[in-house]
Amino acid sequence: MSSNSNAENASAHEAGDQRDHPDSQKQENQGVPYEEGKENSHQENDPKDERSIANRLAAAKDQNDPSDGSGKDKTDEQIAGEQDPTLPARMHGNEPSKGAKTDKRIEDEEAEIIRRMDESKAAKKHH
Repeated sequence: MSSNSNAENASAHEAGDQRDHPDSQKQENQGVPYEEGKENSHQENDPKDERSIANRLAAAKDQNDPSDGSGKDKTDEQIAGEQDPTLPARMHGNEPSKGAKTDKRIEDEEAEIIRRMDESKAAKKHH
């Protein structure tokens, strides 16, 4: 059986462009692999980075900590939102979102449950 295959032709299998060239033929401006990266190109919370979740969470926590000198102070809205989820919207004269209202309701319910538990513990200690 005969066929017209390129496998018989040696030029089809040349790998001249796939071979490593000696160092003497490499370009001068080609950098060392570890020194090629751009400065400040690494993102702290890069999801494709091979850092553990704990390390990513610690890095995220530090980003808003003004005591570490990062310069990222919390805004008035962020501080208000930590105390009352509906407050940032009301500070701007807007009605709070449904989610903010739900968060506020849940916080109030949890605070009431904790208050009742504390009262029952205090009552049990006195008897």
